[in-house]
Amino acid sequence: MQSESYGRRRFLTTAAALGGAAALTGWPRPASAAPAATWEDVINGSFGSYSAFESEWNYLYPWGSDHNGSARMYGSASDHNHIYLGSGVLTLKAARITWDEGTSSSSPHLPIRYHSGAVHAKNQIVVTNQFPDYEVKGEFQAPNGAGTWPAFWLTGVNSWPPESDILEFKGNSNNWFNTFRTSSDVSSTIVGVSSPGNWHTYRAWITKVNDTDVDIHYYLDGTWKAVHRGAGFVGKPLWLIINLQMEGSSGSSGPGGDTYYRARNVYVGRNRTS
Repeated sequence: MQSESYGRRRFLTTAAALGGAAALTGWPRPASAAPAATWEDVINGSFGSYSAFESEWNYLYPWGSDHNGSARMYGSASDHNHIYLGSGVLTLKAARITWDEGTSSSSPHLPIRYHSGAVHAKNQIVVTNQFPDYEVKGEFQAPNGAGTWPAFWLTGVNSWPPESDILEFKGNSNNWFNTFRTSSDVSSTIVGVSSPGNWHTYRAWITKVNDTDVDIHYYLDGTWKAVHRGAGFVGKPLWLIINLQMEGSSGSSGPGGDTYYRARNVYVGRNRTS
């Protein structure tokens, strides 16, 4: 765990950097640049062992095994075929199946063609007056072949949207930074990534700007790429999810062999004002 003094120095440095980026784009400085407060780690070093992992993360999606692609998620404390750890790295593996397992229970109800993995953090992210700033980041080796659909994202606990996609590849080397305010009101910044299968760092800095809204600053490998306004995000709890979905928005047919999505150094921190 990092010390409080280190976390606070990082917070102040990051807030100053965000102020510069915001000024360049005509956005106001983040509210976090004003009063000093206490920085605290929420998730840090959770991939070192299964006990550490299972204290911070749950297997599968918050709602179960299915979502909007052709992969069904499998994994538990006793089943590490598709979700496993090693040397501080979380690996999700998607494998093609050859039998009929029906269709996904989630729209658009695609035929299940893969078994894969998803995990979600036990701690929810909620921007409030008490916690006006969050940092969410991680290093990932992401597949980007046709039919592969890895993601590192935030989605509403009680409703959809809100949603923030920090990493999302849809069958090519473009990462989608997305912020969903409604199903039709979406900000997307699409950034080409050189060799997504190598380690890259994906980061979001979320800061409260008024009673209802946040700004979400997106970074790739430490370089600021965009700021999106998250209207109506304040006070709404968000799940943090890492998943390897398949086909769907990433095209079809997907790969016939195994596909791997790896994560390390996934971190969540927040600023506490009281």
